[in-house]
Amino acid sequence: MSAWLPSAPCTPEDCVRPATSTVPVPLRLLRCITGLTVLAVGISLGPLVRRLPRAQRERLVRVWSRAVAAGFGVRIRSGGDRAAGRGGALLVANHVSWLDIALVAAVRPGRMLAKTEVGAWPVLGGLVARSGTLFIERDRLRSLPGTVEQIAAALRRGERVVVFPEGSTWCGRGAGRFRPALFQAAIDAGVPVLPVTIRYRTAGGEPTTVSAFVGDDGLLASVRRVVAARGLVGEVTVLPPITPGTHPGRRALADAAQAAVTGSGPAVREYHLAAAGPHRHPTGERRAATAGRGSRWS
Repeated sequence: MSAWLPSAPCTPEDCVRPATSTVPVPLRLLRCITGLTVLAVGISLGPLVRRLPRAQRERLVRVWSRAVAAGFGVRIRSGGDRAAGRGGALLVANHVSWLDIALVAAVRPGRMLAKTEVGAWPVLGGLVARSGTLFIERDRLRSLPGTVEQIAAALRRGERVVVFPEGSTWCGRGAGRFRPALFQAAIDAGVPVLPVTIRYRTAGGEPTTVSAFVGDDGLLASVRRVVAARGLVGEVTVLPPITPGTHPGRRALADAAQAAVTGSGPAVREYHLAAAGPHRHPTGERRAATAGRGSRWS
């Protein structure tokens, strides 16, 4: 693994807390089956949906994404700037869970950036690729300029591209540094950056780490926590777009986007203050501190 590869200090043992209010086992099984079925059907139809006009395509993706989340027992709540990012834009968000993709797509669908390992998955990988997903080789720095150019080309065509610039999932009680490399695509294409905040709450409105997918956590374990939780809510806040010309260079642009996602506006500040708590991971802090050294792209 390359030294620049981002790594979060979060671990399932230290950061993730199961839901205090859960649903019966039969409902958990039903949620799991329903969520996976809706997910599989949507992915299999992805190549066909992508051929539709943009307005129809995005409407179907939004409906499908909400159905996926609902299938797993998660309600999506959106807010913020309703008009922002309707055209081509580089959408950047904090990264907490595998559910983040459904949350973002339910509000602002776009071409997702995924690691190359996803494209290599049997059957599913090919379907994901034909659905328009872009891929990044996270452990090969030399491939990064090519990925940036691919994203820029999509942005020039008026498409929306969704990236998680932290490069790793966090539990939601903390946040990683936004890596500036991918922001170069917005600069090259001359399109705005659209910051989006993702957070998860209980039915009572308290921040929760139930949906976090961090460290060596297994996907099955994460899915089990999600389908067991009662009243889990995923919140998506669309913030005002940031014009590249107002921030010289990709690093300044990344810093501005991160400041917006982690601390802009009363709603976002309230979440981070409420979620604050013990978050000490000495080993992980050393990993995070060394990540990103030695690269002009970091």
